Amino acid sequence: MVSLDESSHDAASYGARLADRYDDIYGGVFDTDGAVDFLAKLAPGGRILEFGVGTGRIALPLSERSHDVWGVEGSPAMLEQLKAKPGGDKVTTICGDFATANAPGTFDLVLLLVNTIYAMPNQDAQVACFANAARHLAPGGRFVIEAWVPDPPRGDGLGLRARRLGRGFAGLVIEDHDARNQVLSTTQIVISETGETRSFPVVHRYAWPTELDLMAHLRVAVDRFWSTTALGPVSSSD
Repeated sequence: MVSLDESSHDAASYGARLADRYDDIYGGVFDTDGAVDFLAKLAPGGRILEFGVGTGRIALPLSERSHDVWGVEGSPAMLEQLKAKPGGDKVTTICGDFATANAPGTFDLVLLLVNTIYAMPNQDAQVACFANAARHLAPGGRFVIEAWVPDPPRGDGLGLRARRLGRGFAGLVIEDHDARNQVLSTTQIVISETGETRSFPVVHRYAWPTELDLMAHLRVAVDRFWSTTALGPVSSSD
């Protein structure tokens, strides 16, 4: 089971465990084309900075649309995968903590996608991430966060659920919920079609939409919440 040590929130450790198969494990799980279309329309021809750029799933196709794309990533192994891909040289990368890393100039869009805000170890770090995004935004720029609406196990204790992964992979998640601190400590188990198994810890310090709203008001103006299922504004029924 996962213990809340420093490695639980260490991007370098996470990347070292997964970078070589990351694109295979999560291939087809996300609507990448839809996300890229949506983001490109928010900053036509503009500069884009992605916190947690990973292997470049979003950054690379955005760079192909004539955007000046920069990425901050805490895992050297993930950045190696990005740079090895066709067009990887078009994305300028910085290895560092996206709550504190500094990229020169200002940007029309700052991105923090796929629940990465929850990888920050506590609320203070999440607020610091908002502040860093604000420092990088050009006038009229936008900070776009993609995150699931929390639906944690009720109370404290263990949970077990299946997780959808890329073709040829099966996923199990063992969850240990700390309701008071809004922390899900998980062990992620990935099984390939050949029987290869790897496990790794992932800790989420989740936040409710209203909490993210308050964090944003500290540093940036809130435009609206969007539902990624329909790429439209979130309604009361979402």
